[in-house]
Amino acid sequence: MVRLYLFAEGQTEQTFADTLIKPHLAQHEVFMHPPRLIAHARKKGKVHRGGGRNYAPMKNDILRSLNEDSNRDVFFTTMIDLYAIHPDFPGLAESESLRHPVQRVEFLEQRFAEDIGDYRFRPYIQLHEYEAYLFADPTCFEYLDANRTKEIEALKAIANQYETPEFINDGQQTAPSKRIIAQFPDYEKAKSVFGPLLAEGIGLQVIRSRCPHFNTWLSRLESL
Repeated sequence: MVRLYLFAEGQTEQTFADTLIKPHLAQHEVFMHPPRLIAHARKKGKVHRGGGRNYAPMKNDILRSLNEDSNRDVFFTTMIDLYAIHPDFPGLAESESLRHPVQRVEFLEQRFAEDIGDYRFRPYIQLHEYEAYLFADPTCFEYLDANRTKEIEALKAIANQYETPEFINDGQQTAPSKRIIAQFPDYEKAKSVFGPLLAEGIGLQVIRSRCPHFNTWLSRLESL
């Protein structure tokens, strides 16, 4: 059995990884340690976690963890957003010329891995934010209010416009979370609670079938 550390951008990803990904990987003999929030700053010797917006503290956090556990049977991965990624992220300027979002994010993952420089580091960047997974089956929002069929149908209509929910992101006000909040305002107040619960209602297999970049990452983790 190999071991895995996962650095999450926020509490929503952290809980999702702990409740859905961790038990799934255990079936493939991959033991995931409790997911940790990735560092976004270090002030007065204290590491501040969550957000993943600043690249330098994020990189230092990963390098520090790689040094702390240098065993060959331990691996490290990330679950961070392409959405609003920091300008200092390696390869970001070069990636702007890549029109297809999957090509762009795969290029950034490659540059990220090269910058860390350790074969045990297997980064993953979400296209574009966590809430895209919830568009894999918008009927999950019946959990919030089963009577709001009009709002659920509106989310279904959005999902049907895209080849994959991972492509739902047209700008700051049209990102997946913004589209969800427009229909279900209560989601904004407790994203870190509702997000993983709704994903659990959808099921990991459905999310994988609708989100190919996510599926590729999870498949790679299964075969560590």
